[in-house]
Amino acid sequence: MNLINRSIFLFLAIGLAACNKNLLDTAPTDRLAVNIFWKTEADAKLAVNALYQDLDSTNILALDALTDIGHTNQNFDVQAYVELGTYDQSSAKVYGEWKSAYKGIHAVNYFLENVDKVTAVTPALINQFKGEAKTLRAYQYIKLAGLYGDVPLVTTSITLEQARALKRTPVSEIYDFIDKELIDAAALLPASYTAAADKGRIARGAAWALKARADLFAGRYQLAANAATEVNGLGYTLYDSYQKLFSYAAENNREVILDKQFIKDNYPNNIFSILAPYSQKNGNSSYVPTKVLADTYQTKDGKDINAGGSNFDPLHPYDNRDPRLRYSLFVDGDVLPSGLIFHPAPNSGTADAIGSTYIASTTGYNLKKYINTEDYVNPTNCGINIILLRYAEVLLTYAEAKIELNQLDQTVYNAINAVRQRADVNMPVLPTGLTQSQLRDAVRYERTVELAFEGQRLYDIRRWKTAETVMKGPVYGITWNNNGQLTTVQVVSFNRAFDKSRHYLWPVPQKERDLDPALSQNPNW
Repeated sequence: MNLINRSIFLFLAIGLAACNKNLLDTAPTDRLAVNIFWKTEADAKLAVNALYQDLDSTNILALDALTDIGHTNQNFDVQAYVELGTYDQSSAKVYGEWKSAYKGIHAVNYFLENVDKVTAVTPALINQFKGEAKTLRAYQYIKLAGLYGDVPLVTTSITLEQARALKRTPVSEIYDFIDKELIDAAALLPASYTAAADKGRIARGAAWALKARADLFAGRYQLAANAATEVNGLGYTLYDSYQKLFSYAAENNREVILDKQFIKDNYPNNIFSILAPYSQKNGNSSYVPTKVLADTYQTKDGKDINAGGSNFDPLHPYDNRDPRLRYSLFVDGDVLPSGLIFHPAPNSGTADAIGSTYIASTTGYNLKKYINTEDYVNPTNCGINIILLRYAEVLLTYAEAKIELNQLDQTVYNAINAVRQRADVNMPVLPTGLTQSQLRDAVRYERTVELAFEGQRLYDIRRWKTAETVMKGPVYGITWNNNGQLTTVQVVSFNRAFDKSRHYLWPVPQKERDLDPALSQNPNW
């Protein structure tokens, strides 16, 4: 029984016990009663497995749709108001991310308070479970700090009265807690697992990799570089095919450091339905790439498409480009899972034509990552795992941290070139002797195209302080041949706005402040 099946079993067992009318009604049915649980190793394992359900999944795609490289396809979606800059503290999106993070934190707190009640087990195994739980709690705090800044630091179960008096902890102290939490977790976790049932379980590398991410977000560059270095030597490598990285065949490969695991029928996701073009079983095209992303991919010779001497051909815009463009996006002429050819131009007459329905992509691009032929038959019953952190990000984190420290040694080039030189990407290595500014541009390029729609772009443009520039104005899509005239699609009636005085942080949700008057608000909200 694998990790997900075990956590599912936990909830099924609890539910069946609660519904059995023949049992004496002497225990609460809305929680695990301490006097009947927390007895055995199996109890502890089931409980820690259940914590993984609070990890992010398809919502990371939605975060990228709030940036310059993505777009929330339906203008009436709650997310679209974030793009437009018209959201406020009552936003369901703002509240939803806060609520889900604290749900996960509460579950970990409860686990850590009770797991030591289990005595009939090897102490090292309990410590491993604690390491997993601490890593999962740190994951949630990294997200909260990145989105909201100062947030309440809650590390124990609290009463309703205590909850109504919580105050926000300065974000620097949140990052201090994350650092300590992940160092502690790394010491408790094994380097790897050998049992098939432990696939997807957090190992030591996840703690160090998350620490590297958190320290990069916090601007603690030396700590970020040090943490990324700790990941090296733990057996992680780049998967040889970027094209197949998000396929079933590549699941659990040695590039994946942390993912959310799913199983068809038992514990599925609906990522095919969310992302697929409309022609694919009425795919929703919920979040779509933009012209900004498509134009970012360099030509195969390593030049920007608008650079002098570039071999970019506007009549054949997807030829001779960084291969990650076609691996990541559906573009005109691609074969779809159904066998149809993707033709999104407004005059194509296909189901995917821009304007044919409000569900078809409004930019003419659809995301190819995670769209697998195996899911075409039942687009809402997908078993593909959602990658939350992989080794390529660690390499780029190391490189960026060293660049910001102005430590421009060969290891920086090695890290970036490793990502560029993946077997089926094979982009040119960086020329030597680049300045700090040039290397900064290089690593930011790699993060943009390598990690597109993997949940990192929103945090990146915030910490780089570029959001105020890139998140303004219309959203553009494909350029198509309109009766001999090249015409660029503009999403109708949609103009983004970004107020640098407040939009670098989301507001504290009003629902939380109504319940807890002690919570302060972010500036200018």
